[in-house]
Amino acid sequence: MFLKLEGQRCLVLGAGDVAELKIAGLLAAAAKVRVVAPEATPQVQSWAAAGQIEWLARSCEPNDLDGMFLVVAATSDPELQQNISTEARARGVLCNVVDVPELCDFYYPAVVQRGALQIAVSTSGQSPALAQRLRKELEEQFGPEYEAWLQKLGEEREKLFAATMDPEERKRLLHDLASADAFKSFLRKHKPKRAKN
Repeated sequence: MFLKLEGQRCLVLGAGDVAELKIAGLLAAAAKVRVVAPEATPQVQSWAAAGQIEWLARSCEPNDLDGMFLVVAATSDPELQQNISTEARARGVLCNVVDVPELCDFYYPAVVQRGALQIAVSTSGQSPALAQRLRKELEEQFGPEYEAWLQKLGEEREKLFAATMDPEERKRLLHDLASADAFKSFLRKHKPKRAKN
């Protein structure tokens, strides 16, 4: 499942290196981010100073979860982890406790992104290392050229939906456009020209 987080209120508990990565992902998704932690990395402090996030430099309180869409607990305190998970569930707030799968409502997948194309790998928290290895393999398999191809597919799709035609014919054409042969043809037409010596 991919969540649309634009404008959603998200809470991150902790502001160390792991939390910083989670915050960066939430900012990239255009979420409204609140961070609660007594101390923070220089990057988290910089985001707060720039007004990109709200940072409360204190320990977590239960009411920090009020009105949140999701919470990420990036803390190593087992008691706090359990309390956050319990409080989040009581409020209907999605919860991710980093590296504690049994306390999570969702997992962070390893993601390959090529423009609008996103390929996510999840091991349901069983082996993030395996997910990372598979992500690296997929990055090699699905190179940067997929971004331009997907953009072209989107343009062609808009044209087909604007045209009056049989829905089954449109479906067939869309599948033809997304075929491996169509991708090979796209690559031949858009291969970078070599510089002349």
